[in-house]
Amino acid sequence: MKTKLSLILVCMMVLYGAGPVSGASLEDLLGSVRAAALTSGEKPMEIQFDLPRFRLLPRHERISQVIEDVHQKLDPEIMVETLHLYHKPAGAERPVWSEAERIQLYNKVLALSTLTGLQYYSASRQTMRTFYESSGVIDNPSSKTTIADPVYQVPPYRVTVYARQKDLTFGDNTYQYDYYSFPDAMVFVQQNLTSLTYGIIPAVGKNRLHSAVAIIDAGDYILVYAASMAKAASVPGMKERIGNSFSNRASAILNWFASRADRAFADAR
Repeated sequence: MKTKLSLILVCMMVLYGAGPVSGASLEDLLGSVRAAALTSGEKPMEIQFDLPRFRLLPRHERISQVIEDVHQKLDPEIMVETLHLYHKPAGAERPVWSEAERIQLYNKVLALSTLTGLQYYSASRQTMRTFYESSGVIDNPSSKTTIADPVYQVPPYRVTVYARQKDLTFGDNTYQYDYYSFPDAMVFVQQNLTSLTYGIIPAVGKNRLHSAVAIIDAGDYILVYAASMAKAASVPGMKERIGNSFSNRASAILNWFASRADRAFADAR
């Protein structure tokens, strides 16, 4: 059975033009210095304004292509990047995740309803705060009818889903999520389909916020890269507020991913 799954993975890699399954190491993806920093417990984060450029983006051709394309189209004024390591549990496949693990992980991160109630640390309030008061997949941006989280037997190369999400910072909004899947990685890109406000103050216009989370198989680890990019309203101090908010919320998303990955590897056994 494992031989058959390995052959399937190789065929899919050839189909997507990503080369053979190799189980890239952290050093391959990040370089030896940054890989060593991550494994020692560091959690790199970069916050940039005005003309941000990638500083933490892993060396993965397909992932880089997706995220760099988002950056080029948006030309952001704010960008927050962060890296995170998830250590695969005992019993997980190494150096490359199994097809069953990949499918479980894909469907777990596709389950946007599980973001409901997610907490993050608010630096300004110095307390834990709810990120998403509610989160759910909807049929389309017009009717906004809540539907069940989608589940796929075989992750497609690309799929688009829509979500309605209410958070305590930017309010009740509609988002588009584009999911890309590769045999050794996956990435989802979020963009706002409605304008975001910071209280009563306009903060980010429609389609001017893009967030990407890349998940890359790396032997004993899964490397998670997150980037939030935005064009902010011309209000004094707004860029800094949004940048700080993005950094705190990125940490919450990474914690959410870890809990979803735990479930995925358990369910794949």
